[in-house]
Amino acid sequence: MARIVLGLEYDGRPFHGWQRQKALPTLQESLELALAQIANHPVSTQVAGRTDTGVHAAHQVVHFDTTAQRPLSAWVRGVNCLLPPAMAVRWAREVEEGFHARYSACRRRYRYLLLNRPQRPGLWAGRVGWFHPPLELQSMQEAAQCLLGWHDFSAFRAAECQAKTPVKLLTQAEVRQDGELFIFEFEANAFLHHMVRNLVGNLLFVGKGAWPASHLKTVLESCDRSCSAMTFTPDGLYFLGPRYDPAFELPEPSMLSLF
Repeated sequence: MARIVLGLEYDGRPFHGWQRQKALPTLQESLELALAQIANHPVSTQVAGRTDTGVHAAHQVVHFDTTAQRPLSAWVRGVNCLLPPAMAVRWAREVEEGFHARYSACRRRYRYLLLNRPQRPGLWAGRVGWFHPPLELQSMQEAAQCLLGWHDFSAFRAAECQAKTPVKLLTQAEVRQDGELFIFEFEANAFLHHMVRNLVGNLLFVGKGAWPASHLKTVLESCDRSCSAMTFTPDGLYFLGPRYDPAFELPEPSMLSLF
């Protein structure tokens, strides 16, 4: 029995999220069906981070076990021939049995791309979020700093979140601007359901001048979802991937061309 790890990228729009659902197209089902054809037996995958409907990934990581003896190229080129066009395997590695795509990850990264202009996106439709009121960068940058560290993020947690604890360590919360594009970067040991989209929604309230930067700390400390702003759209959200102990010798997101 061999344990194989894959690095994936995908456009989340054609799928109803990662996890298998009855009678709906999902990323997990598409991948497992393709892998089963190459392995010639049913395959069950474990993923680093389950993404929602419409959320993209630049570096998703999964693992699976197989009795099939195949060259690593078969798990890349062979599987890609069988996957939908919006999903592709970037690389494959064989690892020891102790590796787990989810539980071996020590950190995870997300990026949100937001187009800030009066007109909705055409060329980038579905690949960026859109917000038409003008935004002030410095106030959002100031507000984001209060999020760093160990906190109870219940105010940014979806009602259906199944995480055992809302306490997470956020090690990066940055906002930068490139012309009409605002780029939000987050890294943490783990994320709650809808946490990034809720953080972006709250930062936009600050950016448009509805709240002072200091108000985000009040929302955070309330631990109350009703005190928080709306959950923003999934269109511009990208999973940039997990980080693992270098001993596993897996490609890091920084080694890949993410965009």
